[in-house]
Amino acid sequence: MPNASSWSASSPLLLLWEDSSGTRIFLSLLYAVLAISGTLSNVMVIYLVFSFKKLQTTSNAFIVNGCAADLSVCALWMPQEAVLGLLPPNSSSLRSAEYRLLRGGLLGLGLTVSLASHLLVAFNRYVLITKLPSVYQALYQRKHTGCMIGLSWALALLPVPLLPGLWTLGSAQSDGSSRYTALLLALAVLGQTALLLHCYLGIVRRVRGSAKRVSVLNFHLLHQLP
Repeated sequence: MPNASSWSASSPLLLLWEDSSGTRIFLSLLYAVLAISGTLSNVMVIYLVFSFKKLQTTSNAFIVNGCAADLSVCALWMPQEAVLGLLPPNSSSLRSAEYRLLRGGLLGLGLTVSLASHLLVAFNRYVLITKLPSVYQALYQRKHTGCMIGLSWALALLPVPLLPGLWTLGSAQSDGSSRYTALLLALAVLGQTALLLHCYLGIVRRVRGSAKRVSVLNFHLLHQLP
């Protein structure tokens, strides 16, 4: 029987599946398909934005940033998972702590920057719709936009020292450090979700208020017609 604990450390999806050769082959094929489709779609988005001047907007700059982050997952992390899924569970590549840390870093970096980019897009649209045009133009100057994109990558590098604790999550040797890491990750995701909801709910309220004002204005105009 293969060693389930060594394989589960290399592929988190196997925590939801029975550890078998068929499962490993299926997941390897799944990773390969996702890697190819994800890489092509993200490259296409980046190409279109850089090719057409009308698409080079502030919001699309954040979208391109998210696509670049997704490429670190689709083009770098997923192919490795596809190849490792075909290796024996006791392979030295799966046991290497440094290699697992590198793969975890690629995955964490890509996901963190991608989530930050989604948040930047939401906040950009929130300011565009709910604030005055002068506020939007002052906030989203080119240098400010570049700083926001750079900050998203800088923040993604901060949790790197916590990555070793991620590999002990769910294991028998889990200690306070791993639980602290899991708590930080959960708080980060919850905070990002709360900010996204705040931005989009603010947009919905503003749009509904504008629709009501337009309806009232149309009602008065209709009554003034001969």
